Amino acid sequence: MPQRLSIVPFTAALAPHFYALNKEWLEAYFLLEPYDIQVLQNPQEMVLDPGGKVFFGKRGDDVLATFALTPRGEGVIELNKMAVRKDCRGLGFGHQLLEFAIQWCREREFRMLELYSSTRLDAALHLYLKFGFVEVAVPADCVYDRADIRMQRVLD
Repeated sequence: MPQRLSIVPFTAALAPHFYALNKEWLEAYFLLEPYDIQVLQNPQEMVLDPGGKVFFGKRGDDVLATFALTPRGEGVIELNKMAVRKDCRGLGFGHQLLEFAIQWCREREFRMLELYSSTRLDAALHLYLKFGFVEVAVPADCVYDRADIRMQRVLD
């Protein structure tokens, strides 16, 4: 079993990690899109002010992972900007983040957790399927150019 992360909420001091961790993985697989830059440079305006949260996975003082939860409508919240530091991938930290996110959303009575991804990301898709996400249609007005899959999970 991997070492447990402590998952902590956004602070201004942690904001650079939100940007750096996401930039690292996005540039490894895709391009950093204009919408990504807007969210990553302005988490207060783009995630927190609309009622969302940004969290960080830490081991001691080291920030190893991050993700955001952004409200998308009545009872619906989007899991986005989930990233694990390159040298820490495959160690179960994504599993821990997703467990935490689902529990956090349930406690706040969200009924649906959704995400957008790419079919190129086999490990991520495997994780989402393991947690009960199912594929649904990608809307025509999707803000992510790279997204070719949208998944949802009913929170009971």
